[in-house]
Amino acid sequence: MILGLHRASLRHGKAVQALRNVDLEIEAGERVALIGPSGAGKSSLLNVLSTAIKPTEGELRVLGEQPWNMGNRSRQRLRSRIGLVHQAPPIPGRQRVVTAVSAGRLAEWGLARGLLNLLHPLDAEGARKALAELDLADKLFAQCGQLSGGQLQRVGIARVLYQSPELLLADEPVSAMDPVLADHTLGVLCRNARERNVTLVASLHNVELALAHFPRVIGLRDGQVMFDCAAADVAPERLRALYANEHLVPAPAAEADAMAVQIPRC
Repeated sequence: MILGLHRASLRHGKAVQALRNVDLEIEAGERVALIGPSGAGKSSLLNVLSTAIKPTEGELRVLGEQPWNMGNRSRQRLRSRIGLVHQAPPIPGRQRVVTAVSAGRLAEWGLARGLLNLLHPLDAEGARKALAELDLADKLFAQCGQLSGGQLQRVGIARVLYQSPELLLADEPVSAMDPVLADHTLGVLCRNARERNVTLVASLHNVELALAHFPRVIGLRDGQVMFDCAAADVAPERLRALYANEHLVPAPAAEADAMAVQIPRC
């Protein structure tokens, strides 16, 4: 088991319950999509799985370890084995793309080599190859501040591809891209995970992309897992129930009436 949660809950202060008694097991090489309405808990779940946030209650296992039973240094080493794709990559606008992608290896290189890389790219060709998979090789020496939101997201993905982590977590990684580019980019991300047998968990707003690219889909609502099943078993009725009362329901139309909000596990 690569990822495991047992009765995990997360509260932000006293008022906001972000996750509620989540039980979850994800094995090596699985590709899992998290879907659900805004505020469902998708980003909170990814933050817990990445060890960025400690669950208020419950147990977390990541890559065979219990991160919150470890010291800070050991937990940092564990985090270096995890690749994170942010919806808005935290990349300085004045930084060159080659430097941003190369940052994927900073934990491996250490401080001295990382500082040297800021002055002169140590593996420009490796960064170029990662960018080429995402049709961005021509931006290798561009400044990140000159890129569009979708291009910057692809730079963030290229950095993770260059990192070659053991676990890949992505939070809305294609939200700034048009549908065609988003489909292509998710294909690259999933193919890389499949070829390296790396576990990939991604939150997605676009349900059609989730069903097309991920064999397993988890539906979240109000911090709870509403269903967890194969993409082929996610019926339109389940989606309509998951997004019930939403103004914009990003799910295919269904002939059947919506089910109750409490959806049983698939």
